[in-house]
Amino acid sequence: MHASHRLTLEQQRRIQRRTEQTDSCAFFNLLTGPQMLESVEQGLPVHRERLFPPTETLSMFLAQVLSVDGSCQRAVNDARLKRIIDGLPRCSSRTSAYCQARARLPLCR
Repeated sequence: MHASHRLTLEQQRRIQRRTEQTDSCAFFNLLTGPQMLESVEQGLPVHRERLFPPTETLSMFLAQVLSVDGSCQRAVNDARLKRIIDGLPRCSSRTSAYCQARARLPLCR
């Protein structure tokens, strides 16, 4: 096997491992951390507190697009599981509320 091909395969494996380890909690912590919180809050629309507030929705969406599966169902299932683990009230496994929350996210300008 050619050395550059092996290097490319290794890069692909590293990216694969990284995306498998990425979850919405990691993104949420990053978005609400001291370095980004002010910037993120300035970009948020006026909103009510719902099951999926904008910061959580954005975190879920980032994890969704980087996941191998990439489905809304997987994003909702992961959020539901984390709610149960954290002792929060259970939520539905239907994707409608999450998809509606994603649609409410502001677009980048």
